[in-house]
Amino acid sequence: MMKKMKALFVEEQGQGMTEYGLVLGVIAVGVVATLLLLKTQIAGLFQDALTAITGADQTP
Repeated sequence: MMKKMKALFVEEQGQGMTEYGLVLGVIAVGVVATLLLLKTQIAGLFQDALTAITGADQTP
């Protein structure tokens, strides 16, 4: 029984995918946090682009 338990802790199969998943999760959290912090600036950019395309202010 102890050999099986030790083998589970030593086995590294699947470790790479777990690490990729963790890195992807950290990147996703960073992207979401950045978008939340910059949401007014991003909305302003889209509004400026809309104004440039249509020639009129479309603020609701």
